[in-house]
Amino acid sequence: MSDRSEATGNSRVSPDSGQKRLIDRLRGAIRSRGYSRRTEKTYWYWIRYFIHFHGKRHPAQMGAAEVTAFLSWLATERNVAAATQNQALSALLFLYKHVLGQDLPWLGEVVHAKRPVRLPVVLTEGEVARLLDHVEGGARLMVALLYGAGLRQAECLALRVKDVDFAYRQILVRDGKGGKDRMTMLPENILQPLHAHLGKVRALHRRDLAEGYGEVRLPHALARKYPRAGYEWGWQFVFPSENRSADPEGGVTRRHHVHPDTLGRLVKRAARAARIVKPVTCHTLRHSFATHLLERGHDIRTVQELLGHSDVSTTMIYTHVMNKGARGVKSPLDRLEQRRAAYRIEAGVTTSPSRCSPA
Repeated sequence: MSDRSEATGNSRVSPDSGQKRLIDRLRGAIRSRGYSRRTEKTYWYWIRYFIHFHGKRHPAQMGAAEVTAFLSWLATERNVAAATQNQALSALLFLYKHVLGQDLPWLGEVVHAKRPVRLPVVLTEGEVARLLDHVEGGARLMVALLYGAGLRQAECLALRVKDVDFAYRQILVRDGKGGKDRMTMLPENILQPLHAHLGKVRALHRRDLAEGYGEVRLPHALARKYPRAGYEWGWQFVFPSENRSADPEGGVTRRHHVHPDTLGRLVKRAARAARIVKPVTCHTLRHSFATHLLERGHDIRTVQELLGHSDVSTTMIYTHVMNKGARGVKSPLDRLEQRRAAYRIEAGVTTSPSRCSPA
Protein backbone atom coordinates (compact mmCIF):
# COMPACT_ATOMS: atom_id res chain seq x y z
CA MET A 1 0.00 0.00 0.00
CA SER A 2 1.36 3.43 -0.97
CA ASP A 3 1.94 6.21 1.54
CA ARG A 4 -0.86 8.29 0.04
CA SER A 5 -3.42 5.52 0.27
CA GLU A 6 -2.16 4.63 3.73
CA ALA A 7 -2.81 8.21 4.84
CA THR A 8 -6.50 7.70 4.33
CA GLY A 9 -6.60 4.51 6.37
CA ASN A 10 -6.30 3.78 10.08
CA SER A 11 -2.54 3.23 10.24
CA ARG A 12 -1.11 2.63 13.68
CA VAL A 13 1.46 4.72 15.48
CA SER A 14 3.78 2.90 17.84
CA PRO A 15 3.88 4.20 21.42
CA ASP A 16 7.62 4.94 21.19
CA SER A 17 7.49 6.81 17.87
CA GLY A 18 7.91 10.56 17.35
CA GLN A 19 4.29 10.79 16.26
CA LYS A 20 3.11 9.71 19.70
CA ARG A 21 5.15 12.47 21.28
CA LEU A 22 3.91 14.89 18.64
CA ILE A 23 0.24 14.19 19.36
CA ASP A 24 0.84 14.79 23.07
CA ARG A 25 2.43 18.15 22.29
CA LEU A 26 -0.41 19.02 19.92
CA ARG A 27 -3.00 18.09 22.55
CA GLY A 28 -1.28 20.27 25.13
CA ALA A 29 -1.08 23.26 22.77
CA ILE A 30 -4.72 22.96 21.75
CA ARG A 31 -6.14 22.50 25.24
CA SER A 32 -4.07 25.30 26.73
CA ARG A 33 -5.79 27.62 24.24
CA GLY A 34 -9.27 26.33 25.06
CA TYR A 35 -9.96 24.80 21.65
CA SER A 36 -12.69 22.19 21.37
CA ARG A 37 -12.14 18.44 21.26
CA ARG A 38 -13.52 18.44 17.72
CA THR A 39 -10.81 20.89 16.63
CA GLU A 40 -8.19 18.70 18.30
CA LYS A 41 -9.42 15.62 16.47
CA THR A 42 -9.62 17.44 13.11
CA TYR A 43 -6.15 19.00 13.42
CA TRP A 44 -4.55 15.67 14.28
CA TYR A 45 -6.28 14.02 11.31
CA TRP A 46 -4.74 16.51 8.87
CA ILE A 47 -1.31 16.48 10.51
CA ARG A 48 -1.22 12.68 10.37
CA TYR A 49 -2.39 12.79 6.75
CA PHE A 50 0.41 15.27 5.94
CA ILE A 51 3.05 13.07 7.62
CA HIS A 52 1.99 9.94 5.71
CA PHE A 53 1.77 11.84 2.43
CA HIS A 54 5.47 12.68 2.72
CA GLY A 55 6.63 9.18 3.61
CA LYS A 56 6.30 9.54 7.41
CA ARG A 57 8.89 12.29 7.59
CA HIS A 58 8.78 14.39 10.76
CA PRO A 59 7.17 17.82 10.17
CA ALA A 60 10.22 19.54 11.67
CA GLN A 61 12.20 18.28 8.64
CA MET A 62 9.73 19.82 6.18
CA GLY A 63 8.64 23.31 5.23
CA ALA A 64 6.79 25.49 2.73
CA ALA A 65 7.45 23.28 -0.30
CA GLU A 66 6.03 20.18 1.40
CA VAL A 67 2.99 22.05 2.75
CA THR A 68 2.25 23.54 -0.70
CA ALA A 69 2.68 20.15 -2.40
CA PHE A 70 0.27 18.53 0.05
CA LEU A 71 -2.38 21.23 -0.34
CA SER A 72 -2.04 21.15 -4.14
CA TRP A 73 -2.48 17.37 -4.11
CA LEU A 74 -5.62 17.72 -2.02
CA ALA A 75 -7.07 20.21 -4.51
CA THR A 76 -6.04 18.50 -7.78
CA GLU A 77 -6.04 14.78 -6.99
CA ARG A 78 -8.57 14.55 -4.15
CA ASN A 79 -10.81 17.38 -5.46
CA VAL A 80 -11.52 18.65 -1.93
CA ALA A 81 -13.52 21.83 -1.44
CA ALA A 82 -11.80 25.13 -0.67
CA ALA A 83 -13.11 24.98 2.92
CA THR A 84 -11.51 21.55 3.41
CA GLN A 85 -8.22 22.74 1.95
CA ASN A 86 -8.21 25.74 4.30
CA GLN A 87 -8.96 23.44 7.23
CA ALA A 88 -5.90 21.34 6.41
CA LEU A 89 -3.80 24.50 6.07
CA SER A 90 -4.99 25.82 9.44
CA ALA A 91 -4.00 22.53 11.09
CA LEU A 92 -0.50 22.67 9.59
CA LEU A 93 0.02 26.33 10.44
CA PHE A 94 -1.00 25.60 14.03
CA LEU A 95 1.44 22.67 14.11
CA TYR A 96 4.42 24.69 12.95
CA LYS A 97 3.69 27.85 14.93
CA HIS A 98 2.34 26.57 18.26
CA VAL A 99 3.61 22.99 18.54
CA LEU A 100 7.01 23.02 16.82
CA GLY A 101 7.61 26.68 17.63
CA GLN A 102 8.84 27.43 14.12
CA ASP A 103 7.70 30.95 13.37
CA LEU A 104 8.98 30.69 9.81
CA PRO A 105 8.60 33.48 7.23
CA TRP A 106 6.72 31.26 4.81
CA LEU A 107 3.87 30.62 7.26
CA GLY A 108 2.08 33.81 6.32
CA GLU A 109 2.85 33.45 2.60
CA VAL A 110 0.98 30.19 2.09
CA VAL A 111 -2.14 31.14 0.15
CA HIS A 112 -5.55 30.15 1.48
CA ALA A 113 -7.93 28.73 -1.09
CA LYS A 114 -10.66 31.17 -2.08
CA ARG A 115 -14.01 29.92 -0.84
CA PRO A 116 -16.92 30.39 -3.24
CA VAL A 117 -19.95 32.19 -1.86
CA ARG A 118 -22.70 29.64 -1.23
CA LEU A 119 -26.26 30.55 -0.31
CA PRO A 120 -27.66 28.47 2.55
CA VAL A 121 -30.53 26.04 2.02
CA VAL A 122 -33.67 27.38 3.72
CA LEU A 123 -36.93 25.53 4.36
CA THR A 124 -40.31 27.20 4.15
CA GLU A 125 -42.44 27.33 7.29
CA GLY A 126 -44.65 24.63 5.78
CA GLU A 127 -41.66 22.35 5.19
CA VAL A 128 -40.47 22.85 8.77
CA ALA A 129 -43.96 21.90 10.02
CA ARG A 130 -43.93 18.74 7.89
CA LEU A 131 -40.48 17.86 9.16
CA LEU A 132 -41.57 18.23 12.79
CA ASP A 133 -44.61 16.03 12.11
CA HIS A 134 -42.25 13.13 11.38
CA VAL A 135 -40.25 13.20 14.62
CA GLU A 136 -41.48 12.33 18.10
CA GLY A 137 -40.47 12.51 21.76
CA GLY A 138 -37.03 13.82 22.69
CA ALA A 139 -36.02 13.87 19.02
CA ARG A 140 -38.83 16.28 18.24
CA LEU A 141 -37.70 18.58 21.04
CA MET A 142 -34.15 18.63 19.68
CA VAL A 143 -35.34 19.44 16.16
CA ALA A 144 -37.74 22.07 17.54
CA LEU A 145 -34.87 23.79 19.40
CA LEU A 146 -32.62 23.76 16.32
CA TYR A 147 -35.32 25.70 14.47
CA GLY A 148 -37.12 27.54 17.28
CA ALA A 149 -34.00 28.81 19.07
CA GLY A 150 -31.48 28.84 16.20
CA LEU A 151 -29.11 26.47 17.98
CA ARG A 152 -26.20 24.75 16.33
CA GLN A 153 -26.21 20.97 16.54
CA ALA A 154 -23.40 20.86 19.11
CA GLU A 155 -25.02 23.62 21.19
CA CYS A 156 -28.32 21.75 21.33
CA LEU A 157 -26.73 18.45 22.37
CA ALA A 158 -24.45 20.05 24.99
CA LEU A 159 -27.35 21.92 26.62
CA ARG A 160 -27.40 21.53 30.43
CA VAL A 161 -30.50 21.62 32.64
CA LYS A 162 -29.29 24.74 34.49
CA ASP A 163 -29.05 26.71 31.23
CA VAL A 164 -32.76 26.41 30.39
CA ASP A 165 -34.62 29.32 32.01
CA PHE A 166 -38.37 28.63 31.97
CA ALA A 167 -39.23 31.79 33.91
CA TYR A 168 -37.59 34.17 31.42
CA ARG A 169 -38.31 31.94 28.39
CA GLN A 170 -34.66 31.88 27.35
CA ILE A 171 -31.71 29.56 26.85
CA LEU A 172 -28.16 30.39 27.84
CA VAL A 173 -25.79 28.91 25.27
CA ARG A 174 -22.48 28.22 26.98
CA ASP A 175 -19.15 27.95 25.19
CA GLY A 176 -20.61 28.25 21.70
CA LYS A 177 -18.60 28.71 18.53
CA GLY A 178 -15.48 30.71 19.33
CA GLY A 179 -15.93 29.97 23.04
CA LYS A 180 -18.63 32.64 23.36
CA ASP A 181 -21.76 32.60 25.54
CA ARG A 182 -25.07 34.07 24.34
CA MET A 183 -28.77 34.22 25.11
CA THR A 184 -31.44 32.97 22.76
CA MET A 185 -35.18 32.41 22.99
CA LEU A 186 -37.02 29.42 24.44
CA PRO A 187 -40.11 28.82 22.25
CA GLU A 188 -43.29 28.92 24.31
CA ASN A 189 -45.00 26.05 22.52
CA ILE A 190 -42.38 23.55 23.70
CA LEU A 191 -42.44 24.57 27.38
CA GLN A 192 -44.83 21.84 28.45
CA PRO A 193 -43.23 19.03 26.37
CA LEU A 194 -39.79 20.12 27.61
CA HIS A 195 -40.98 20.06 31.23
CA ALA A 196 -42.30 16.53 30.73
CA HIS A 197 -39.07 15.46 29.03
CA LEU A 198 -36.93 16.81 31.89
CA GLY A 199 -39.09 14.85 34.33
CA LYS A 200 -38.07 11.64 32.54
CA VAL A 201 -34.43 12.75 32.44
CA ARG A 202 -34.50 13.41 36.20
CA ALA A 203 -35.90 9.94 36.85
CA LEU A 204 -33.09 8.49 34.73
CA HIS A 205 -30.51 10.54 36.67
CA ARG A 206 -31.87 9.28 40.01
CA ARG A 207 -31.64 5.72 38.76
CA ASP A 208 -28.01 6.29 37.71
CA LEU A 209 -27.22 7.69 41.17
CA ALA A 210 -28.84 4.69 42.84
CA GLU A 211 -26.66 2.40 40.72
CA GLY A 212 -23.46 4.26 41.65
CA TYR A 213 -23.17 6.44 38.56
CA GLY A 214 -24.85 9.76 37.69
CA GLU A 215 -21.76 11.87 37.02
CA VAL A 216 -21.45 13.90 33.81
CA ARG A 217 -18.32 15.34 32.25
CA LEU A 218 -17.72 18.96 33.28
CA PRO A 219 -16.09 21.59 31.06
CA HIS A 220 -12.49 22.64 31.56
CA ALA A 221 -11.14 22.14 35.12
CA LEU A 222 -14.45 22.44 36.99
CA ALA A 223 -14.30 18.79 38.03
CA ARG A 224 -11.14 19.50 40.05
CA LYS A 225 -12.53 22.69 41.54
CA TYR A 226 -15.96 21.20 42.35
CA PRO A 227 -15.53 17.41 42.62
CA ARG A 228 -19.22 16.72 43.33
CA ALA A 229 -20.69 19.12 40.75
CA GLY A 230 -20.84 16.42 38.06
CA TYR A 231 -23.48 14.57 40.11
CA GLU A 232 -25.76 17.60 40.52
CA TRP A 233 -29.05 17.80 38.63
CA GLY A 234 -28.33 21.21 37.12
CA TRP A 235 -25.23 19.96 35.31
CA GLN A 236 -26.99 17.02 33.64
CA PHE A 237 -27.51 17.08 29.89
CA VAL A 238 -31.00 17.97 28.66
CA PHE A 239 -30.69 15.26 26.01
CA PRO A 240 -28.73 12.37 27.58
CA SER A 241 -27.71 9.24 25.75
CA GLU A 242 -29.75 6.10 26.26
CA ASN A 243 -26.64 4.19 27.39
CA ARG A 244 -23.74 4.90 29.70
CA SER A 245 -20.25 4.70 28.23
CA ALA A 246 -16.62 4.95 29.31
CA ASP A 247 -14.95 8.33 28.86
CA PRO A 248 -12.17 7.79 26.25
CA GLU A 249 -9.78 10.02 28.21
CA GLY A 250 -10.25 9.12 31.85
CA GLY A 251 -12.06 5.80 31.49
CA VAL A 252 -14.83 6.92 33.88
CA THR A 253 -18.25 5.47 33.05
CA ARG A 254 -20.69 8.30 32.47
CA ARG A 255 -23.89 9.12 30.62
CA HIS A 256 -22.94 11.49 27.83
CA HIS A 257 -25.33 13.45 25.63
CA VAL A 258 -26.93 12.10 22.44
CA HIS A 259 -24.32 11.49 19.72
CA PRO A 260 -24.28 14.12 16.91
CA ASP A 261 -24.58 11.42 14.24
CA THR A 262 -27.78 10.17 15.88
CA LEU A 263 -29.44 13.59 15.62
CA GLY A 264 -28.16 14.06 12.07
CA ARG A 265 -29.67 10.75 10.97
CA LEU A 266 -32.98 11.61 12.64
CA VAL A 267 -33.23 14.88 10.72
CA LYS A 268 -32.40 13.24 7.39
CA ARG A 269 -34.91 10.44 7.99
CA ALA A 270 -37.63 12.93 8.89
CA ALA A 271 -36.87 14.98 5.76
CA ARG A 272 -37.24 11.89 3.57
CA ALA A 273 -40.47 10.92 5.32
CA ALA A 274 -41.81 14.48 4.83
CA ARG A 275 -40.83 14.27 1.13
CA ILE A 276 -38.71 17.39 1.28
CA VAL A 277 -36.57 17.48 -1.86
CA LYS A 278 -34.06 20.05 -0.55
CA PRO A 279 -30.94 18.72 1.19
CA VAL A 280 -31.74 19.01 4.91
CA THR A 281 -29.22 18.91 7.76
CA CYS A 282 -29.37 20.12 11.36
CA HIS A 283 -27.81 23.41 10.26
CA THR A 284 -30.55 23.92 7.66
CA LEU A 285 -32.95 24.52 10.54
CA ARG A 286 -30.70 27.25 11.96
CA HIS A 287 -30.60 28.89 8.51
CA SER A 288 -34.40 28.71 8.37
CA PHE A 289 -34.72 30.25 11.85
CA ALA A 290 -32.69 33.31 10.81
CA THR A 291 -34.39 33.75 7.45
CA HIS A 292 -37.92 33.49 8.85
CA LEU A 293 -37.16 36.07 11.57
CA LEU A 294 -35.89 38.53 8.95
CA GLU A 295 -38.91 37.86 6.74
CA ARG A 296 -41.16 38.82 9.64
CA GLY A 297 -39.41 42.18 9.94
CA HIS A 298 -37.09 41.60 12.92
CA ASP A 299 -33.99 43.78 13.09
CA ILE A 300 -30.87 42.18 11.62
CA ARG A 301 -28.82 43.15 14.70
CA THR A 302 -31.25 41.24 16.91
CA VAL A 303 -30.96 38.19 14.67
CA GLN A 304 -27.17 38.55 14.76
CA GLU A 305 -27.18 38.42 18.57
CA LEU A 306 -29.53 35.43 18.67
CA LEU A 307 -27.29 33.53 16.26
CA GLY A 308 -24.07 34.55 18.02
CA HIS A 309 -22.39 35.98 14.91
CA SER A 310 -19.38 38.20 15.59
CA ASP A 311 -19.91 40.22 12.41
CA VAL A 312 -23.23 41.37 10.98
CA SER A 313 -21.92 40.57 7.48
CA THR A 314 -22.28 36.88 8.34
CA THR A 315 -25.94 37.43 9.17
CA MET A 316 -26.44 39.46 5.97
CA ILE A 317 -26.28 36.27 3.90
CA TYR A 318 -29.83 35.49 5.00
CA THR A 319 -31.16 38.66 3.38
CA HIS A 320 -30.29 37.08 0.02
CA VAL A 321 -32.47 34.03 0.58
CA MET A 322 -35.54 35.76 2.03
CA ASN A 323 -38.87 34.93 0.47
CA LYS A 324 -38.76 37.68 -2.14
CA GLY A 325 -37.92 35.67 -5.25
CA ALA A 326 -34.51 36.87 -6.50
CA ARG A 327 -34.38 40.19 -4.61
CA GLY A 328 -38.04 40.96 -5.28
CA VAL A 329 -37.44 41.60 -8.99
CA LYS A 330 -40.23 40.46 -11.31
CA SER A 331 -39.14 38.35 -14.25
CA PRO A 332 -39.75 39.85 -17.72
CA LEU A 333 -41.31 36.50 -18.70
CA ASP A 334 -44.05 37.08 -16.11
CA ARG A 335 -44.75 40.52 -17.56
CA LEU A 336 -44.90 39.04 -21.04
CA GLU A 337 -47.35 36.35 -19.96
CA GLN A 338 -49.48 38.95 -18.16
CA ARG A 339 -49.68 41.04 -21.35
CA ARG A 340 -50.75 38.02 -23.37
CA ALA A 341 -53.43 37.14 -20.84
CA ALA A 342 -54.69 40.73 -20.82
CA TYR A 343 -54.80 40.74 -24.63
CA ARG A 344 -56.81 37.51 -24.70
CA ILE A 345 -59.30 38.90 -22.17
CA GLU A 346 -59.55 42.09 -24.19
CA ALA A 347 -60.08 40.15 -27.42
CA GLY A 348 -62.73 37.99 -25.76
CA VAL A 349 -64.65 41.04 -24.55
CA THR A 350 -64.70 42.69 -28.00
CA THR A 351 -65.70 39.60 -29.92
CA SER A 352 -68.29 38.30 -27.52
CA PRO A 353 -71.06 40.68 -28.65
CA SER A 354 -70.69 39.56 -32.27
CA ARG A 355 -70.90 35.92 -31.24
CA CYS A 356 -73.94 36.62 -29.09
CA SER A 357 -75.74 38.91 -31.55
CA PRO A 358 -79.10 37.64 -32.87
CA ALA A 359 -79.27 36.14 -36.38
